[in-house]
Amino acid sequence: MTGFARVSRSLPSGELTLSIKTVNHRGLDLHFHMPPDFDIVEPALRNAIRGRVARGHVQVQLSVRRDTSTPTAASSATINETLLRSWLEAFHDAAARFHIDAKPDLNQALRMPGMIETTMVNTQSETESLASEVLAAASAAIDELDAFRVREGEAIGKEIHMRAASLRELVCRMEDIRSRAVPAFHQRLRDKLSEILAAAPLDPARLAQEAAILAERSDIAEELVRLRTHADQTDALLNAAGETGKKLDFLLQEMNREANTILSKTGGLGETGLTLTDLGLAAKAEIERIREQSLNIE
Repeated sequence: MTGFARVSRSLPSGELTLSIKTVNHRGLDLHFHMPPDFDIVEPALRNAIRGRVARGHVQVQLSVRRDTSTPTAASSATINETLLRSWLEAFHDAAARFHIDAKPDLNQALRMPGMIETTMVNTQSETESLASEVLAAASAAIDELDAFRVREGEAIGKEIHMRAASLRELVCRMEDIRSRAVPAFHQRLRDKLSEILAAAPLDPARLAQEAAILAERSDIAEELVRLRTHADQTDALLNAAGETGKKLDFLLQEMNREANTILSKTGGLGETGLTLTDLGLAAKAEIERIREQSLNIE
């Protein structure tokens, strides 16, 4: 489910900002973007998020704005040699291509963002304190993320309930048409049996067996009952506690299968068959809309 949260906390050495962004995903996919100083915190952050988020592509961004004026913020500065080498190569390439006689200005290069990397020199107690602050910020961000996702989840739930109700209405219309189309079903059955008898004579037991098979293949009553039941189960899953996304995925596969079977059985019934086909296609469209929204649900 999509969501976003950002939390900032003041530290003795500066300000820490942690943001969490989630987008739809079938499983839980975690990505962290943090300064190297905080790599030690990543396992605890993973556990904290896994305990609260079950599904989604999750991006965690952690940044620290250092206050170098504080005595506790001891640091060492190094030049980003990779960036400097790239900048020099680009400078010499441009000078050669445009026939410019110039030399690179190191002072200008050092003012480029990222050219000088600062690494904080922390004692073990300071590192532990930073880790504690990061986890506290993560807990607050996850709370904020949950609130965001709850609001979105309520809107998504309403839409899926509406789609399930629309699906039940389509089933009712198909059941009504089917009840009035029983003579057409029976006529098609008689025609099929006539074809079988014309091809070869059958004994009564075999004829009864073939009639039963053809009746099952011609009628859509069972599929409509199951489709209505699945629509009811969709509502029940949304109202239940716990993870429902994967269960809903499976249920939607079953619903789609029933709709496909209905469409396969409505051919050869003339105008009635065309109407049932239109309703069956509308049912598949509603199922697909539910499926699109189900990706947002844990």
